[in-house]
Amino acid sequence: MSNSKGQFITVEGTEGVGKSTNMAFVKNWLEAKGHEVIHTREPGGTPLAEEIRELLLNKREEMVDSHTELLLMFAARCQHVYQKIQPALEQGTWVLCDRFTDASFAYQGAGRGLGFEKLKELETWSLQGFKPDLTLLLDLPVEVGLERAKKRGPVDRFETEKVEFFTRVRDGYLAIAEDESERMKVIDATGSIEQVQEQLEKTLAAFYHKVMMP
Repeated sequence: MSNSKGQFITVEGTEGVGKSTNMAFVKNWLEAKGHEVIHTREPGGTPLAEEIRELLLNKREEMVDSHTELLLMFAARCQHVYQKIQPALEQGTWVLCDRFTDASFAYQGAGRGLGFEKLKELETWSLQGFKPDLTLLLDLPVEVGLERAKKRGPVDRFETEKVEFFTRVRDGYLAIAEDESERMKVIDATGSIEQVQEQLEKTLAAFYHKVMMP
C-alpha cells in the first residue's frame, strides 16, 4: 500500500442510529481494498477498559457523578489508545472504533452539561493530540433512535435517560461536526440501509482517495 501507517476511523451517533450494522459495512469496504482492519469499541477494547465499561453501563442505585463518569471514560480510553489502537496503527493496521472522544464531548460535555472547554484540556493532556483520521456521524432524530434502541432488548444505564438528554447529545455531535467538518462527516441515517450505506461509500471513497493518493 502507498500509505504504510494505518488510519483510525470512528463511528458515532446517539442510540439506535445503526452503528453496528454500518460498522460491518465499513469494515468490509476497507478489507475489500486489501487492508487489515480491527474493529473495537468504547468504552472498552482491552480487558481493563472492558471492566471499566461494565462499571459505566451497569444500572445502580448510587447516583454516578458526571465528573466520575467522564474520568472513567477517559481512563478506559487511555488504556485503549496506548495498548491497542496506536500499536495497531503503527503496524499498518486500520482501526475502526465504535465511538471515541467525540462521544465524551456529546454525552458528558453536552448531555451532562459539563461543557467543552474542560474536556478539551483533558483530551489534550491525556491523549496528547491523538484524534481519529475520519469520523462518521450517523444522525437520526432522537425519538426515532430511541424507538429503535428499545427493540434491541434490555437497556443500559445511559439508555434510560430522557429524550431531553439525548437531544442535547445530538446537538453536541452536530456542533462538533460543524466545527470539525473536515474530520467529522454527517451521514443521514433516516433512510433505508441501502441509502445510508450509499452515503457511507461516497464518504469513504473520498477519504480513501485523499489519504492513499495524495
